[in-house]
Amino acid sequence: MIDTGLQLSVLDRSRTRAGEPDAAALHGSLARASDAERLGFDGFWVAEHHGVPGVAGAAPAVLLAAVAGRTTTIRLGSAGVMLPHHQPLVVAEQFATLSTLAPGRIDLGLGRSPGFTPPVRRALRETDRDFPADLGELRAFLTGTAEITLHPQPAGPVPLHVLATGRGLQVAAGLGLPVIVGGPLLGVAGDPEPGLEALARYRRTFRPSAQQPRPRVAISLDVLVADTAAEAADLLLPEAWAMAQARTTGVFPPLEPVAAVRAAARTPRQQQYLEQTAAAAIAGTAAQVESRLAELLDRTGAAELVAAGSTSDRAALAASDAALAALFGRAA
Repeated sequence: MIDTGLQLSVLDRSRTRAGEPDAAALHGSLARASDAERLGFDGFWVAEHHGVPGVAGAAPAVLLAAVAGRTTTIRLGSAGVMLPHHQPLVVAEQFATLSTLAPGRIDLGLGRSPGFTPPVRRALRETDRDFPADLGELRAFLTGTAEITLHPQPAGPVPLHVLATGRGLQVAAGLGLPVIVGGPLLGVAGDPEPGLEALARYRRTFRPSAQQPRPRVAISLDVLVADTAAEAADLLLPEAWAMAQARTTGVFPPLEPVAAVRAAARTPRQQQYLEQTAAAAIAGTAAQVESRLAELLDRTGAAELVAAGSTSDRAALAASDAALAALFGRAA
């Protein structure tokens, strides 16, 4: 059984759909945030991607401001702002502003992933940056310990989170920050031991901070629930196919309908990537998802699940969100 005392959140990347304008993806994110609040989710996270055809979520602070205007209680966060693309002062000002508009509801998740393609990286003026130093500078602005006084002043603490890989875990441990982990570290589709050791090292070396006296782990992966296992497998297909195309063509496309994915010609390599993406997700009936999630949450000692699943059918995605909320004891 899933511990219903754990935090439950959704990560919405504002995925575009074939044949729809980008605006539809953003309006879909707003509607999903409202639904998530009604369903009893604890948090709603948005992402940052640049120059990616399949993602309309390029400006987390702007999107979160719109989401804040459509919700009243759910926590809102970035998962995350890619700090190498920004000056720490500007990020601090943006999220301090958000915290004045939605007091006590804003989380700032930070990562260090590069731009998707060389032209994007050039447009972002990417250079080698000291991620731990930038994190420390950003925290100083938000906590009022920097040489510059931040305006507007944040309406209370703005918790920082690190989107962590192996090295990111150690950065977070040294700064006393919580982490959001996903992918290979979770060992869903492979050997879990390296990820478990990395999490254990994070907990062993964690240095308590004013924000976070104890280590905290949130896990993020695609989670989709349907009435049957076959239907859940179909829900995974559009995202898995987009990932397969990204890895073989360099273009991350909009989500296509399941029927179109089934009919698409694919290379053996694309089929392999499609299967790998599906294997790294948790999808199935409510009972199947409950069993697999309970094991993963127990194995990782996570305090929060950030469900990142997406599919082309918005109604099916909404039904999956509702079923997941029910597994965590939430009531609409």
